[in-house]
Amino acid sequence: MRILIRMFFKLVRAIVGPFLLLWEKITAPKGKVRTQAEQQRVDEASRHLVMYQFRTCPFCIKTRQAMRRLSLHIELRDAQRNPQYRQELLEGGGEIKVPCLRISTEDGRITWMYESDRIIEWLDQQFG
Repeated sequence: MRILIRMFFKLVRAIVGPFLLLWEKITAPKGKVRTQAEQQRVDEASRHLVMYQFRTCPFCIKTRQAMRRLSLHIELRDAQRNPQYRQELLEGGGEIKVPCLRISTEDGRITWMYESDRIIEWLDQQFG
């Protein structure tokens, strides 16, 4: 029975996923316009950020849209398709749950932030 449930949800994701990605492209917000110096400062600050995600996860799409709106260039790691990233997420964050933003600080501390609303709020505070 468990295998049938998994197969059912894989089928649902296979059917709905492309529509979610199309919707993401159609509704992509325009990025925040900054001066070249300001954008370089933002790019440097966001260089230490990594977002672990699944491509068709609605909450990940919501977070990516916020990143576009703020013109952030944050490395994206697909923890669904890449076993190495999945393992990093499990070992570092403690669970395989997306979206997850890994924040590395200058002094070497790493914070793992889950929940799309919390991530978006933090990004808005830092870069908005």
